[in-house]
Amino acid sequence: MSTPATESVAPAVAAQQARRVAESARTPDSRVTPNAWFDSWFAAHQRRSGFQVTRIPFSRLSNWGFDPDTGTLAHDSGRFFSVEGLRVEADEQIGVWEQPILVQREIGILGILAKEFDGVLHFLMQAKLEPGNTGAVRLSPTVQATRSNYTGVHRGRAIPYIERFVAPRTGRPLVDTLQSERSTWFLRKRNRHMVVEAAGDVPEHQDFCWLTLGQLRRLMMRDNTLSMEACSVLACLPGARSLDAGPARHSLGEVISALCEVKARHEVGQHRIPLKEVTSWRRLDDEISRADGKYFKVIAAEVHADSREILHWTQPLLAPAAGGVAALLTRRFGAVRHVLLHARVEAGARDVAEFGPTVQCTPGNYGDVPAHHRPRFLDQVLSAPPQRVLYDTVQSEEGARFHHAESRYRIVEVGDELDDVPPEFVWVTAGQAARLLRHSYYLNMQVRTLIAALHALG
Repeated sequence: MSTPATESVAPAVAAQQARRVAESARTPDSRVTPNAWFDSWFAAHQRRSGFQVTRIPFSRLSNWGFDPDTGTLAHDSGRFFSVEGLRVEADEQIGVWEQPILVQREIGILGILAKEFDGVLHFLMQAKLEPGNTGAVRLSPTVQATRSNYTGVHRGRAIPYIERFVAPRTGRPLVDTLQSERSTWFLRKRNRHMVVEAAGDVPEHQDFCWLTLGQLRRLMMRDNTLSMEACSVLACLPGARSLDAGPARHSLGEVISALCEVKARHEVGQHRIPLKEVTSWRRLDDEISRADGKYFKVIAAEVHADSREILHWTQPLLAPAAGGVAALLTRRFGAVRHVLLHARVEAGARDVAEFGPTVQCTPGNYGDVPAHHRPRFLDQVLSAPPQRVLYDTVQSEEGARFHHAESRYRIVEVGDELDDVPPEFVWVTAGQAARLLRHSYYLNMQVRTLIAALHALG
């Protein structure tokens, strides 16, 4: 496991960082960017997004094409990402299947710049356009880029503030860790999550604004406002241990052991195969999909934008089936709130499994299967009475690779009727989740988003 910057600092410095983050979280408004001004600014960006996205046949893709021998869909430069075939071979419980998968070897940067104003940490956030987002604009990290983007493979404009996150950089890292990205659709993809406290003045830019953590947590309560990438980075900030007010249900060692048990129990082979040989999937003029419409499609899009590094391009996008759900069940053991994590085996995981939310699925994919094959706890999440639902928003996956990939994110409270759970599930505290996030590949993208929301609930 890699060790981020917050793990190596002296305890006194780490405690000070946690206090500063907590103070920012307790600051719900700011003189630098008042809430009323932000709402007007963000609404203006949404109105003038200037984004036109048109679905096109694969034959109209520019600089992208299918390899005649393998069927792989890739960029002429060999950079960005490719759409390839994957065969997953596991035990009887997990099964064997084939699917298209996105392959992107580069480590992307998800970086947020931090700076103190009036003695309170603020975070520099970007009103960012992505072609696959519903409504186009999301409040995103300061920098969200792959190496191909920030080294100029696309020959576009320079990415603002990128010099703050690549060596030799100035500033002090508050967070620096590698985390996985959406292992159902990406093969072993990871991003570098960074929060860097700026040294010196930071030039202003019309598409960026400074917000406290308290302001950002307010925005987490709105549909499709704060990007999942931003939530994922913010979840890694120090300071969440203060949410623990008593003993945990399980020790951190027992939590890690539960994940290791799942990894050891399942032998999962990931075999890249020619895309044209993937069974149950068909390539049409304008999509790669299954005849039953399940899971996702790969489509092609033409994009016009007036405020991106480049103003016109074409690219493939992965378009998942509608109606996704990602949910955490939560309850108190004694005085301490716990959440129920699920050790999930996913097609593209780097090491067999990671902890995900209690439920992470698209219910429509299970409409024709017996009840005992439906995801565990799905019905409890979908049928929860309103008074038990603590958090309920619609969030979309990042729109640079995914098209209209919306899911409903929920945190649902349960009582002592849910005590004993299957062995691949484990109750953890928010503080334990924070300690796992100091390291790589314990918590997946969806549960990181929900952990950020859990902090926002207070």
